[in-house]
Amino acid sequence: MNFRILGTSCALALLAGAASADYSLTILHTNDFHDRFEPISKYDGPCAVEDNTAGDCFGGSARLVTALEEARAKTNNSILVDGGDQFQGTLFYTQYKGTMTAEFMNKLGYDAMTVGNHEFDDGPEVLGAFVDAVDFPILMSNADVSGEALLSGKIAKSAIIERGGEKIGLIGLTPVNTPEIASPGPNVTFTQPADAVQGEVDKLTAEGVNKIIVLSHSGYMVDQDVAANTTGVDVIVGGHDNTLLGDMEGAKGKYPTMVGDTAIVQAYAYGKYLGELNVTFDDAGVITEASGQPLVMDGAVAEDQPTVDRIAELAAPLEAIRSQVVGDAAEAIEGNRDVCREMECSGGNLISDAMLARVADQGIQVAISNSGGIRASIDAGEVTKGEVLTVLPFQNTLSTFEVTGAVLVEALENGVSKVGEGDGRFPQVAGITFDVTAANEAGSRVSNVMVGDAPLDPAATYGVVSNNFVRNGGDGYAMFKTADNAYDFGPDLADVVADYIAEVGSYTPYTDGRINMN
Repeated sequence: MNFRILGTSCALALLAGAASADYSLTILHTNDFHDRFEPISKYDGPCAVEDNTAGDCFGGSARLVTALEEARAKTNNSILVDGGDQFQGTLFYTQYKGTMTAEFMNKLGYDAMTVGNHEFDDGPEVLGAFVDAVDFPILMSNADVSGEALLSGKIAKSAIIERGGEKIGLIGLTPVNTPEIASPGPNVTFTQPADAVQGEVDKLTAEGVNKIIVLSHSGYMVDQDVAANTTGVDVIVGGHDNTLLGDMEGAKGKYPTMVGDTAIVQAYAYGKYLGELNVTFDDAGVITEASGQPLVMDGAVAEDQPTVDRIAELAAPLEAIRSQVVGDAAEAIEGNRDVCREMECSGGNLISDAMLARVADQGIQVAISNSGGIRASIDAGEVTKGEVLTVLPFQNTLSTFEVTGAVLVEALENGVSKVGEGDGRFPQVAGITFDVTAANEAGSRVSNVMVGDAPLDPAATYGVVSNNFVRNGGDGYAMFKTADNAYDFGPDLADVVADYIAEVGSYTPYTDGRINMN
């Protein structure tokens, strides 16, 4: 690890007092929880009660209560922070919006949270009500909310908390492309992350704070860039791209990942892990040691019974919807973001096929769905409405419209423009096939486009179905905003997919080479 080293000329002079000046802090952290208050399966979707009893499930707020109590008991100084996207992902959000989230975050004792893009899914109103309901600061350094009456004065760029007699500076960071992927409205403006963070670091440093933590809902790559292009940041607690760091299978880097003097951590998503970073600072605020790991919330972690009971109480109104069996799956239906955001996946084919089948009698030829809308896999066996809603939680509606072949190609180019970055714009399709050469220059990555059995005609007009988020420019699909004959008010996408599975009865997931990655 790369830590700042005291110069040799002063090292001996400070050595005697260094030990007494050291300050240790345990940073407990979560990110991308997405309202998974109940335990999840290995596919990040709902977990059956019998499987949870057998110890085969993960996460859930009741396990977090236990794990946090145990983690806090091991240290004199600890904080609990969140890297954003507590909102959205299950029927709990559909039913309660931010009120249930606020209740449980208060119960768990969070010290701060940054705003994730999904905190804006229902606009400033729901976010503003959530901020009013929580007992801790909500932070966002790279956005100006002063022009939005529902948020002005409620969200700070940074905050100072005290623990063990020491001041700790906390800075929030939100995706700069939030207007493309959520609904912040026209009155919230976003700025570049590194500049915003440095501005807050300088303010905190001027106030005598020398231990600074950034809560960043920006992704692992952006976090590394921020660390490399700022000074004075000690720790970045990340989120947004569901990155697992550590020594376990599936991890994408070390925990912590050191960039210069800055320790970067992230703990996957959905409450499957509780991040635990132990850091030691000298009296100058320099990290001298940083170690830890994400703690898996598996069946070995006991569930807190009062929390289980409270969740069950809140789940009661949802049960009739969730338990409805719509069909069965012969095999697991792939919805993992690491797959669906990079290539054709069986979950993407299911969704796109269902969309196209629903409107084929309207002359629609092509379906395009953003992979960012696919939030979980479905395991083999019975498929319930609750599982489908977990995969497609956003209440997006079916949108139909007309564009030229040239615009379709432009849309596909946008969809593959960030292959390798885990971006949600990657297109899952039906009625169309194409090749992708990701290494090519922008505008020339897509080739051999076929609509049905015929080569795409750039001048021809095609009927397209997508969801209202994409049709209105979400995930970079701005070329669809001016489409002809647009109708954004079709049925809920989750209902469309559930109905499609019900009609098929027994669904066999598949891929068929409709997207050929080179």
